[in-house]
This record gives sequence, structure tokens and C-alpha cells, in this order.
Amino acid sequence: MDRDKFFMERALRLAEKGVGSTSPNPMVGAVLVKDGEIIGEGFHKKAGEPHAEVLALKQAGERARGAELFVTLEPCSHYGRTPPCVQAIIKAGVTGVVAAMEDPNPLVSGRGIKMLEEAGIQVRVGVMEERARKLNEVFIKYITTKKPFVVGKIAQSLDGKIALSSGISRWITGEPARIRAHELRSRYDAVMVGIGTVLADDPLLTCRLPGREKDPVKIVVDSTLKIPVNARLFQDSGKVIIAATQKADRQKMRVLKELGADIIETESNGGDMVNLPQLFEILGTMGITGVLVEGGSRLLASLSKEELLDKLIIFVAPRLIGAEGLSSVGNLFVDELKKTPRFTIGSLEQIGEDIMLEAYKG
Repeated sequence: MDRDKFFMERALRLAEKGVGSTSPNPMVGAVLVKDGEIIGEGFHKKAGEPHAEVLALKQAGERARGAELFVTLEPCSHYGRTPPCVQAIIKAGVTGVVAAMEDPNPLVSGRGIKMLEEAGIQVRVGVMEERARKLNEVFIKYITTKKPFVVGKIAQSLDGKIALSSGISRWITGEPARIRAHELRSRYDAVMVGIGTVLADDPLLTCRLPGREKDPVKIVVDSTLKIPVNARLFQDSGKVIIAATQKADRQKMRVLKELGADIIETESNGGDMVNLPQLFEILGTMGITGVLVEGGSRLLASLSKEELLDKLIIFVAPRLIGAEGLSSVGNLFVDELKKTPRFTIGSLEQIGEDIMLEAYKG
């Protein structure tokens, strides 16, 4: 088992190289081993390009016959943009496959394993499965529900404040935490904010990291279209989506469309509020697999009340702001502790002087 973990660890590290670039596909890494030696390896780089298993087989060439393949996800058995990996594995003469987990995709889900076993290949599944599932948590949610994985990101003080009473928030966290925040943007298809954040901060919502090929889609929840036409998020060629209600001003809507924005109109959900469950269903049909929500506090509260948050990432700075500061999450209107939304702590990491906490719904 230690041997399995050693090679699967390598496969997982390879898979991580595809972070932020494989959507809507999963991140996958593969390592081909023969006589204890790695003879081929690869990772999926981008949707439409060769899968990890095919790259590992190509690198190994004829040496692949009689080898064992370690792969982070069950090999695919269906035709998509590329041919099935299972056929390539069988043709290459591989005698054993170790997969971290079954593919949750209903088009695969055990079929690849069955085809390999019918071809006489020994298959083992479940090595380092928990880590493999975390790696592809976005893909798993999207492929099984057709809805995006939703992550709420907060940067706050020790006492849960995101800004002074004046609204000043730059900078609560240190530079290392802010760099990590941009890394997070690179991991998801879209970054979302409420109109209050746009009016207060006028953010760019871009991913300012060297080597980043594209920015995430920018989504603004703005029920009545208060967004200024000169907002900075319109200043580049990145895709902008504005979520409004069917009651929004039609003339302003036409102006925003002329600026290049896509407008999603939802039914009103309580007064003039955007219907958030409907919004995320629509985003799923657009192929958006993961959304990073960066505020504000009212939007995060609404998402929590609607049980739409899958995960929270909270950067905590070692400072106090006090009761007069702005809270990280708006009013949840809860009158009993047992009714408060609960999360499970996933991890803690120190980043510079700050702490990054991950927590999962439930």
C-alpha cells in the first residue's frame, strides 16, 4: 500500500498542474510504472487536449506493455472531444490500473473499470480517494448536479469585521494573503460580487497573476441595475454577467448590453431581489462549473440562507476592528443557535501573518 501511495502521490501532484485550466473537465494525473520505475507520466492540461493517461502511454511507448498505470480518476470509456482512454490502455498492453476514485460522470461511473476488467486488466480503486475527491470537488458537484460549486471568500479581522464603519477595507490582510486570493480566482470559472461591493470598491475582478491566460467571468448580482456604466470591470475584454430581475430598467439594460455585458434576468425572490437558486441553475447551463463569491456581506448572507454555499474560505487577519465595523456576513435573521448554518472545518493554513481557514457546508 505504501508503494501505491507513493506513485498515486506523484499522479495527484501532476493533476494539480491543471488547476484553473481544465474546466469543464476534471484535473487528472497519470503515472506509468514498470519494475518499480516511472516510465511515463502526464496530466490533463486543457479541455479538448489529450488526457493524462494518453500522454503517459505516449511517453512510455512500447515499454508500456506489462506496466501498471496509476491514475487519479477512473479512465474514461466514452467519446467526447477525445477518444476513450480505456481503449488506449488496453491496446498498449497495460496489465494493471490503480485509480484513486470512480468517475462521478454518469457517462463513465464504473464503465471504464468494467471494460478494463473484461480485457483482463487488474483494477484497484480507492487509493488516496479523499484527496482525489477534494482535488476535483468542483467537477464532482457540477457533473452530478449541473450546478456550479459555490465558494464564499471572506477577508476579515479576528472579530469578524471586513471594514471600518466608514467602509475602508484596504488592507485588512497582508500581501501574501492577497496573492493567495488571486490564486483562488484562477481556480474558478467565475468570480461573483454584489452591487454593494461594486459601488463601494469599484473592483476590477481580474486575476493578476503572471502567466494567467484568462480572467474568470465577472458576475455582479444587481437586481435593479445600479451598476455605473464607467465601472472598472468593463475596462477589459473579460466576460461580464449581470444578474438582475425581470423588473429592471429596460433602457439601462440595453446600455449595459452595448458595453458587452450579458444580462441574466431572474424572477424576483422576495421584493426586488435576484432569485439566487434560479441564477445558479442558469449559470450551470452556461457551463460555469465553479463560482468564487467575494462579497458583500448581504450577498453572502443570502447565499447562506438559501443553502447555496458549498464552501467558505476565510482569511483572518490578526487585528481587531470593534463593534462599529462592518460584519463579514449580513443578517441571517436567526433567533436560535440550533438554526444557524453549520460548517465543518476542512483545513487551516498560515499565510504570512494571516490565517486561511477552509470550511464545508454541513
